[in-house]
Amino acid sequence: MTELLAMGAPQGEGGGGSIAPYLVMWGMIAVIFYFFMIRPQRRKQQEAAKMLESLKRGDRVLTASGMYGSIVGLKDNVVVLKIADQVKVEMAKSAITTVVERAREA
Repeated sequence: MTELLAMGAPQGEGGGGSIAPYLVMWGMIAVIFYFFMIRPQRRKQQEAAKMLESLKRGDRVLTASGMYGSIVGLKDNVVVLKIADQVKVEMAKSAITTVVERAREA
């Protein structure tokens, strides 16, 4: 039994290699993760925030729940949408996902 244990690792060698290749590998993984996951997500969030800031009366929008409506009123974080004749609903501004048609400038 002791002969098997003695044969497992050469005596006199520490067996410890350099940690540098592992650090380089993990650094490359972090960079790839940043460029393929984090950066595009940040860009999407910035575009969505810019779209929400540019909303104005008359814009036709699509909400996250799938309803289409025209903006008839804007408050801080609330949008009033006209979804049918005589039907208006208040929604959170963040529930708007897409501007379908911009209001025409008079």
